[in-house]
Amino acid sequence: MITTPQPVVLTSTSIDGTDEEVVESNVSVVDAMHTALLRPEEMSPVAIRSYYVDFYLTQALEGGFAQYVFMSLDRERTDALIREGMAGMGAAAHLDLFNRAAAAFDALSEDDSEHYLDGALDDMAETPEAVLQMEELDGEFEELLERENITALNAAWLRGQGDLLVLNDEDVAGHIEQLVAQIPDLPERQAQADAEALADAPDFEVIIRELCDIAGYSLEKITMGDPNYLHEGEKTLAWHFSTDHGDFLMVEEEDEAFMINPETLEIVAAVEFEEEDEFEATELAHS
Repeated sequence: MITTPQPVVLTSTSIDGTDEEVVESNVSVVDAMHTALLRPEEMSPVAIRSYYVDFYLTQALEGGFAQYVFMSLDRERTDALIREGMAGMGAAAHLDLFNRAAAAFDALSEDDSEHYLDGALDDMAETPEAVLQMEELDGEFEELLERENITALNAAWLRGQGDLLVLNDEDVAGHIEQLVAQIPDLPERQAQADAEALADAPDFEVIIRELCDIAGYSLEKITMGDPNYLHEGEKTLAWHFSTDHGDFLMVEEEDEAFMINPETLEIVAAVEFEEEDEFEATELAHS
């Protein structure tokens, strides 16, 4: 893990721009660092907290505190980062409201929680009092934005950091690459990220990736699904994809899937399904 303290990174085009541009610049840099497999503890603590305060703002504007709850994967951790960020940037009124909203939501019964998250408030007379209270807090949030501009406070906080690093837009990627080069366990992180991505991938993508591995090719992009492809005289769904060795397609039969060269119709690789969600790989002739 990288242990050297990291600065807030903003682009030169954003630093003198609007408050929204400053906050968005920080969000973009944090997202890029996350994509490059840097962990939150390897980034600027201020940048991370600013990021999550803006995340909360975005969700609350979209659908109130319910939207924030729905989109938060780990509320205990995220709540803490938001509280620390609001305190750091001086958003005292927003911090107070956030604490009250979080406490009120956590006190809801299971039924009231579902009622609030579903947003079913057609009949106000039948809406539980606790749910109405959450709606009132959402209304208070919208009113508060006019009195305490949390984006302006967030931007001022970022701009005011003593270790602020301002880079030209084209230099941000190089800076992140330098940080990534310092990660001692990068191969392990990449393997874990690939495994997690594969676990979330649709079945056809998993099969295509397996076929590419068998053929020894690198998948570049799945381009389209063609439901009218003729395979052995019958219309079937074919998935077209590109690799570092050209374009191919994948078709499935009842217990097998094939990677086919669309020009020569050569079967490059195949996988045989043994049981549900399991398949056996078979390498065939390939150029």
